[in-house]
Amino acid sequence: MSRARLHRLLAPRSIALIGSSAWTDAVAAGNRAIGYDGKIWRVHPTRPSTDAQAFHRGVEELPEAPDAAFVAVPNVEVPGVAAALARRGAGGFVGFASGFAETGTDLGRSLTDALCEAAGDLPFLGPNCYGFVNFFDRVAMLPDQVVGAEPGRGVALICQSGTIALTLMYNRRSLPIGYLVTVGNQTRLAVEDLIEALCEDPRVTAFGLYVEGIKDAARFARAVDAARAAGKPIAIVKSGRTAAAARTAQSHTGALAGADQVFDAYCRQAGLARCDTLSTLCETLKILHRGGPLPGRRVLVMGASGGDMAMTSDVARTLDLEFAALPAAKSEALRVLLSDRVAIANPLDLHTYLWFDPPALRRVFAAVLDAGYDAVGFMLDYPPQPESDVGAYDAVVDAFIEAAGGAPSLAALISSLPETLGEPTRRRCQAGGVVPLQGQREALEALALAAAVGRAWADPHGVAVDPPATAALAGPVTAMTEPDAKAALAAHGLVVPRGQVVPPAGAAAAAAALGFPVVVKAVDARLAHKSDLGGVALDLRDAASVERAVERMTALSDRFLIEEMVRDGVAEWLAGIVLDPQFGQVLVLGTGGVLTELWSDSVSVLPPWTRERIERAVHGVKAARLLAGHRGKPPGDAPALVEAVLAIARYAEAHRDTLLELDVNPLIVRPAGRGVVAVDALIRHLKRS
Repeated sequence: MSRARLHRLLAPRSIALIGSSAWTDAVAAGNRAIGYDGKIWRVHPTRPSTDAQAFHRGVEELPEAPDAAFVAVPNVEVPGVAAALARRGAGGFVGFASGFAETGTDLGRSLTDALCEAAGDLPFLGPNCYGFVNFFDRVAMLPDQVVGAEPGRGVALICQSGTIALTLMYNRRSLPIGYLVTVGNQTRLAVEDLIEALCEDPRVTAFGLYVEGIKDAARFARAVDAARAAGKPIAIVKSGRTAAAARTAQSHTGALAGADQVFDAYCRQAGLARCDTLSTLCETLKILHRGGPLPGRRVLVMGASGGDMAMTSDVARTLDLEFAALPAAKSEALRVLLSDRVAIANPLDLHTYLWFDPPALRRVFAAVLDAGYDAVGFMLDYPPQPESDVGAYDAVVDAFIEAAGGAPSLAALISSLPETLGEPTRRRCQAGGVVPLQGQREALEALALAAAVGRAWADPHGVAVDPPATAALAGPVTAMTEPDAKAALAAHGLVVPRGQVVPPAGAAAAAAALGFPVVVKAVDARLAHKSDLGGVALDLRDAASVERAVERMTALSDRFLIEEMVRDGVAEWLAGIVLDPQFGQVLVLGTGGVLTELWSDSVSVLPPWTRERIERAVHGVKAARLLAGHRGKPPGDAPALVEAVLAIARYAEAHRDTLLELDVNPLIVRPAGRGVVAVDALIRHLKRS
C-alpha cells in the first residue's frame, strides 16, 4: 500500500462527499465543527445547487482529483463510484454502505469482488464503515457529531465497530485522541495496515484497538512489531472471550487451548495490553501516552482515607502488582514527617494531619516518588464542581504535581469513581506531568497492564507467529500409538516409564519381568481416550490380575503395553502442543490427570519456547502450588518438570511442518530430585504426500 496515497486519504486537503444527503450533510457538519480548512466538494445526481453550495452530478465533474471521498451510495453503486475515483486519481475513500461480504450471501461476496476490481490499487476503508476523524489535521470523514480538539500529541484509536469508536470519542476521561479510525469489513485497509502507517507519525504516542477478529495474524504481528520498534505501545479490547475454539481437537491440550487463550498468550508475549472494558482501555492508554510502558510492577498507592487504602488492597489482590514495603530510610523519613500516629505501609494511609499544610505534603510526596517505585498513585475524590469549594483539594493536588516534576516514578492521581475527577483537575494534572486515572479498579488494572507491556518489551525473544497453510489443516491426519509416541518423545529427552508391547499371551511374563505393580493398556492408534473405553488398568499387583485385565481388553486390541506403575507422584500436569489456525504452534501447560476438565487451568505459550518462559508459565498454573509441598506431601521436582516441557518443545520444533497435536497427560511430577515421568502421550501428524 502506497504510504503517499494513504496519507492523502487520512490527511486530505480536498474532500468529495458523494451520495445520500443526510449522511454526507453530517460529514460536512463534522468538518465545520472540527475546523477543517481544505476544499469540500459535494456530489449528488439530483440535488440542486444553491448560492451557498454547489453540487456536482458525478466524480468526473469535480474540479480536480479529491484526496479523500466519503461514498454514501447504495451498495450496488459503490463499485462504479470506486472506479470513477480511481480514474480521476483520487487518494482513497470511505465505503459507508453495507450489504457486502459481511452478509455472508452470494450477492454480498460478488459486490465485494466487484468493488476490489473497480478500485484497483486505490486505498479505501470499509465497506460497511463509519469513517474516521483525524484530530491532528482537523479532518472529519465521519457521518456523526464530532467532539474533540487537536491534541498536539495523542493516541490513535482503530476500531472494527463504528459505535465503539463514537463511544471512545465521547469519553470524558481526558484521553488525547489524535486519530479515530473505523475499518468496517477491512476489505482493503485492515487494522494492521493502519498501525504500520500511523506508527510513522511522530505525533502518535500509542495505539488503542477494538477488534472482533484478526484478519491476518502474521501481518498483524508484523504491524505490532513495527509499533514496538517505533516505541508506540498498544492497548486492545478484543471481543469473543467466550467463543469456542476454532478447531475441534481430540486431546485435553486442544480443548484447553481455545482461540481466545491463544490470543491472550500472543498479547502477553508481544506486549499488548489486553483490556476487558473500554474504561480500562482509556485509563491504560493515558498511562502509555504519558510515559510508555512501566519498567516494572512495583507500585505504591497513598491517600488520606483508610477505607480507600483497604479497598486498594482488596481490588488489587487479583492483579499482578507488587505493593512492596517502603525502604527503611524512606520509611523513617516519612515517620518524621507524618508522626508516629501514621502507620508507614503500602498502601499508605496519610490521614489528614497535613491536609492544610501543602509544603509538608509536598515533602511527603517527594519522598515517596523517589522511593524506587515504578508508579506512585495518590487517591483523591473531588466534591461536585462547580457547586462546591474545591480550593483545599486543588492545593493538595498542586503539591503532588509539584513533587512529581522530575521524579523517577510515574505519578498518577486516582479517583475511586470516574466522575469525581473533573475536567479542570485532569487538565491541570496532564499539564504537570501527572496521569489522571478515573475509577479505582480501572486505574489499578491499567497500572498492571502497563507493567505487563514493559515486561514483554524487556524480553529480547519476542514472539513467533507462523500460521499453517489452510490446505494443510484440511488434509489427512495420522495418529501414533501411545508406545510410538512415547518413544519419539523419549528420543528428545522426555522420561517415560519402562515398558514393553506384547501380545495377550506375553502380558503376564512381561509384567513379572518389569516388577509389580504394573499398568496394562490396549494399543491402537484409534484409541485416543483409552480410559473412557476401558482400555487401561492401573496398579496391577500379580500375574492373575494382568491376565484378567488383558482378557477384558481383547475386544479393543490384540497388542498391549505393559508398564511400570509410578506411585510416588506429588502432582499431575498436562503439557502439549496444538496447531492454532491463526498463530501456529502453541505450547499448553496445565493441571493434568482427572482434574484437567474440572479445573480447566492452563497457560498457553507461543514460541520461541525459552527456559525462562516455561518456568514463568509453570508458575502461572494453579497446580504450581503442589510443587512447593501441599498437605504434608513433599515438594515436587520443579526443575525436572521444566526439562520435560523443554523436551516436548524440542519435539514440536523438530516436527513443526507436520505436527498437528501433541498431548502428554499426565506428566507425573515426583518428589524433588526424583524427576518427572510422562505416563501417557498422544501425537497426531498431518500426512505429507
